Amino acid sequence: MSVPETGFGSGDAAPVFAALGDVRRLALVSRLMDGRSRSIVQLSDGLSLTRQGVTKHLRVLENAGIVSCERVGRESRYLLQPGTLNSARNYLERVAEQWDETLGRLKAYLEDG
Repeated sequence: MSVPETGFGSGDAAPVFAALGDVRRLALVSRLMDGRSRSIVQLSDGLSLTRQGVTKHLRVLENAGIVSCERVGRESRYLLQPGTLNSARNYLERVAEQWDETLGRLKAYLEDG
């Protein structure tokens, strides 16, 4: 069973899902879900992580294309890139459709055989 390579393919998916596979990075993504950019200080507020730790996790998210970083004066501000998450969702939907089709064929085979 192969996933169509149109748009967001398996090669693009792995870094995104790996980046989202950490509870601290998911917390950072949640803080950015409202579409507003935030500084490292704002993102680290209330977390049990140092600013350096938050920065490390933000770099992973940035390398996966989930957030972008912009310098504003002396601070770095991070913004969620919803297109990457939408592409990941669409990828999972395509995989789920393929599994549904495969399971449907298996069920029909077993019922007929």
